[in-house]
Amino acid sequence: MTTDRPPLPPFTRETAARKVRAAEDAWNTRGPHRVALAYSDDSVWRNRDTFLTGRAAIVDFLTAKWARELGYALRKDLWAFDGNRIAVRFRYESRDADGQWWRSHGNELWEFDEHGLMTRREASINDVAITESDRRIHGPRPVQ
Repeated sequence: MTTDRPPLPPFTRETAARKVRAAEDAWNTRGPHRVALAYSDDSVWRNRDTFLTGRAAIVDFLTAKWARELGYALRKDLWAFDGNRIAVRFRYESRDADGQWWRSHGNELWEFDEHGLMTRREASINDVAITESDRRIHGPRPVQ
């Protein structure tokens, strides 16, 4: 039995924006198991040049990501939506083990099943080295 993860498709501007904010809030916890619950058991991802399938692979990927990307803080914004699909633009900042700060930005394409679980995530991401004084994101937004 699958548990619904509202809001459910088809999305309106309001429900798509709520879905995006819920994803931002979850990712900012840096909790791989919590984040993975938003994805279907067989969710398919492309993240940069990495391709993976399923929640276990998502947990492994996110665990490694947040071990590397220290001080991670993310912002996501709704770009477009239609039916069961949402397009997002995002940026996040983190530092590596050597103390170099990075701003990563890109686009995500999301597709959801009828239960509101994400079945597909396509992420294109670019990284720019920044100084600590150039940071724009200083932690997660207050939860609404």
